[in-house]
Amino acid sequence: MAVEIKIPSPGESITEVEIGEWLVEEGDFVEKDQEIGEIESDKATLPLIAEDSGKVSLKYKAGDTVKVGAVVCTIDTDQKGEPKKPKEEKKEGQQEDSQKDKKEEKPADKPEEKAKPSNEKPTKEQPTGQKASEEAENVKISPLAKKLMEEKNLSIDDVIKGLRRISKGDVEAVQSLPQEKSSDSSAVQGLKQESAGREESRERMSSLRRKIGQRLVSVKNETAMLTTFNEVDMSKVMEIRSKNQKKFIEKHEVKLGFMSFFTKAAVIALQKFPRVNSMIDNEEMVTPHYNDIGIAVQTDRGLTVPVLRNVETMGLADIEKQIIDLAGKARKGRLAIEDMEGGTFTITNGGIFGSMLSTPILNPPQAAILGMHNIVDRPVAINGQVEIRPMMYIALSYDHRIIDGRESVSFLYFIKELIENPYKMLHGTADENQQLLDL
Repeated sequence: MAVEIKIPSPGESITEVEIGEWLVEEGDFVEKDQEIGEIESDKATLPLIAEDSGKVSLKYKAGDTVKVGAVVCTIDTDQKGEPKKPKEEKKEGQQEDSQKDKKEEKPADKPEEKAKPSNEKPTKEQPTGQKASEEAENVKISPLAKKLMEEKNLSIDDVIKGLRRISKGDVEAVQSLPQEKSSDSSAVQGLKQESAGREESRERMSSLRRKIGQRLVSVKNETAMLTTFNEVDMSKVMEIRSKNQKKFIEKHEVKLGFMSFFTKAAVIALQKFPRVNSMIDNEEMVTPHYNDIGIAVQTDRGLTVPVLRNVETMGLADIEKQIIDLAGKARKGRLAIEDMEGGTFTITNGGIFGSMLSTPILNPPQAAILGMHNIVDRPVAINGQVEIRPMMYIALSYDHRIIDGRESVSFLYFIKELIENPYKMLHGTADENQQLLDL
């Protein structure tokens, strides 16, 4: 019996999707509930699940655009076999492990793998120093170049050091060098520069990335976006983390990061400056009385913004757990539409990539976005004395149509105060005596 696998609907407004990737090949045996492929829309990436066990027959290839509800493959349940390991498992971060395994597989107990004397030319099967260099393990060789290397008795390390494709011209250039210089590192480096490749590759942009691009362009064209900046002394937050990290992990089973502090501070600031939490709907300004915070996550498929709901009710541990959960789903391409819908305010952290300063772009229809950056020790004036403190630049981009300069600057400065005096997040003031005495 043939079971038809149809394209599921990613959302009400979506009528077609793109085949992002097949995780199986034509004729493979698949098991029930196995992920066999991925589809991409302009909003999310969704998995295709095998509804039964059997032999799979693919009707479309990766990159094809298919209507929602169309049959993309069939499964012949009368066929039996053993399922292959899905491609996805390697794609999700096991390349490094597999490379480590390869490096650890060198059989040290084989006497025939001892290095030849230095005056002998190593063959392809017996490169210099018992095995090829780590770089050589990853070099791609064209068939013509491989054949020529065998004829000339050249190893990969003789030709080039580096991760790039070896061409016929590379092999002939090495062969023309004096014998005593062919293995010299300076000569090889010179060859690498002289015979630099001119290759290029083309890749179709996914529908998700194309949609993100359209949204970014529309934001620049349709909003009055400005950015204001400030700097934050991270000393207190870093002190709290270092002193309490072990107990925090033991109790909550999650690591305490910087993102939860900024998310909590943003929610408190949004409650004090509700206009920053607003958005424009035609000729009306809508101000939600809840705080759904989008956390920007960079993935191989593009930037996605999963949303934490009602963050005003969460503690730091709850925030950290939800960020880890949603970020993990985003990087695996398993976010549902409801994970990204809505959102009243967004936080993006370019600091994890080393960004010193940036102007984050709005996430429509939201009116503001907070940008975090890297933490760098800088000299600052503290009580008339120059001290070295861990400092972070922060930025707030906002839609000037509904948020005035005073509100945006005050909002960002209030976040600075909360981060530099974290106990304010709990009591609303840095001094418990002030709250007690109503000062």
